[in-house]
Amino acid sequence: MKKVLLAMGAAVALAACSGQQAETTTAATNDSTALRIAYIEVDTLMSQYQFCKDYNLLLNQKGENAQKVLADKQRALQAHANSLQKKYESNGFTTRDELERAQNQLAREQQDLAELEQRLMNELASEQANLTAEMRDSIQAFLRTYNKTKKYDYILSRSGDNILMANPRYDITDEVVRGLNKRYKAKPEVKEKISE
Repeated sequence: MKKVLLAMGAAVALAACSGQQAETTTAATNDSTALRIAYIEVDTLMSQYQFCKDYNLLLNQKGENAQKVLADKQRALQAHANSLQKKYESNGFTTRDELERAQNQLAREQQDLAELEQRLMNELASEQANLTAEMRDSIQAFLRTYNKTKKYDYILSRSGDNILMANPRYDITDEVVRGLNKRYKAKPEVKEKISE
């Protein structure tokens, strides 16, 4: 008897949900103001928007420079450690105090290198965060102007599989990239660094 009541309750609930769904769909289709939705392919935007190209190039250059500085310092530190080891093996330290001072100096150099690496990585991360914010502001400012005439209710970003299916008819990526590139003016210091 309980199973029959549960089955009847489930059937009533299902019928109620189906009825509500039909009403919602009908209301949406009878409404003369349908939603206007478009989307932008983020990967395409990132690869074709000149702002992104310029700043990716700058960040890569800075990253490579940081790696070069760190590699040079690491080689110098290793050379110093090797020379201390040779001096120790050849009994070049006259006193135990002299050996301890040399070891302490090497430890300070290692600590300095670790701090330099952390500082450079923090600077790169900070600059990347600033550039990401600047890019987002640039895109949003453009879209506000762009959407005054297009009148989309939503402009979505499509990256990877966050939108599982989309009609290409609503893809405005190329139009947005063209508009962004037309508006973009590289700062003089950016032009200078890119041309190096």
